[in-house]
Amino acid sequence: MAHANWEYPGYYVGEGAYTDDGSRFTVSVRGGASMSIATIKNEVGTLTSEYYIDTETGIIMSAGYCGEDCGQYTYAGIADLAELPPRTDFSAFSFAAGASLGWTIPNKPQWRLELGWDHISESEYNSSPLYEGDLELTGGDVSGIVLHLTSGAVQSSVTTDIISVMAFYDFYDGLQKPLRTAIPYIGFGIGYADSKTVLNLADLYGDLSESIDMGNFGEMDDYGVVQFYRSETNSANVAGVVALGLSYGLTEYMFLDLGARAAYVPKIKWKLTNADNTRNRDWFSAENVFYVNIMLGLRFEF
Repeated sequence: MAHANWEYPGYYVGEGAYTDDGSRFTVSVRGGASMSIATIKNEVGTLTSEYYIDTETGIIMSAGYCGEDCGQYTYAGIADLAELPPRTDFSAFSFAAGASLGWTIPNKPQWRLELGWDHISESEYNSSPLYEGDLELTGGDVSGIVLHLTSGAVQSSVTTDIISVMAFYDFYDGLQKPLRTAIPYIGFGIGYADSKTVLNLADLYGDLSESIDMGNFGEMDDYGVVQFYRSETNSANVAGVVALGLSYGLTEYMFLDLGARAAYVPKIKWKLTNADNTRNRDWFSAENVFYVNIMLGLRFEF
């Protein structure tokens, strides 16, 4: 029975014989879980808050809380919220999915080149308070006051998509992958990471509403507290990606794949935005973000 040339992998060598150079077009899909960790950094910039002290009781309160009655208390000084450290760093679990198109190199089919997409679903970062620490008040009528300050509370999230170019090496001998055998592999590459963050900021402690600038990012309620708008920000980064896993040949054309992919993203930002998104202000960021995705998938090789 005659066959068309395209039905044979490789190339024709004469007298009806073909040799297979091992090159294949690959398509893969995968899904699983993602763990992410990062260091949270205060990005507020200079933002001072005034404080007053009741000398009889020793109670210290922000100007936002004492309001019109501040004049009956002693001026304790100011603190710059930019100096407050974040209360917690970022760590979260979420879902991950991805797909890739690739090619195994002729005569060196242990090497695969792939263009891939990975989606890390919404990961939450919530903290109340957002910033907390000890600061010495300056410029007040009473010197040497060190105040344990708390500022703001956040309910926020981040979603990340990574487009990457990867090189993989499958550990086996010969030009054809063995079937019914676990084949370990490693991979490395570089990619483009697009992260979308959502920020819901609340002024639980009354200090943020003192700043006139904060009124640009929300609406003042009947108690003089700014109710901040829901803010969205996109961050673009270069990402580094490494992979480690096992594949298992179910058929000549279909492989089960269990692997881990680790991606490094330098920085993801959360910003406050105004009502029409024409103005923004940095609020905090996640630095040195690591995503580790454990995924099960199928790879088809034609």
